Amino acid sequence: MFAIVRTGGKQYRVAAGDKIAVEKLPGNAGDTVSLDDVLLAGDGGEVKDAKGLVVSAEIIAQERGEKVIVFKKRRRHNYRRKQGHRQSLTLLRITAVGGAAPKKAAAPKAEKVEAAADAAPAKKAAPKKAAAKKAE
Repeated sequence: MFAIVRTGGKQYRVAAGDKIAVEKLPGNAGDTVSLDDVLLAGDGGEVKDAKGLVVSAEIIAQERGEKVIVFKKRRRHNYRRKQGHRQSLTLLRITAVGGAAPKKAAAPKAEKVEAAADAAPAKKAAPKKAAAKKAE
């Protein structure tokens, strides 16, 4: 079974046992991460429903990519700029394709908001001290 997942603004076709290098993800070597942004899943030649699927992966290492040299030059203006860049990468080993996505806890938050709204009008306003002095 294979899946197409999106992480770090890029899309990757993965299957169980594959090794991929993606944009840096939080975690240390040996940690397990789940890629829940699955765009497409399939088995052989048929496409399956990707809604609710999760791809599990294990972090192999946190690395840096190859150095890219950025050189700018404008002729006849004595303008030269040289800059290097190394992208931070995470190496992943795909352990499983499939499984259910973890459910988000959006419903309990809504209940808490409703409970807080019900409790707020029940409070009585304290009488003002100025009004008590006039009554005396």
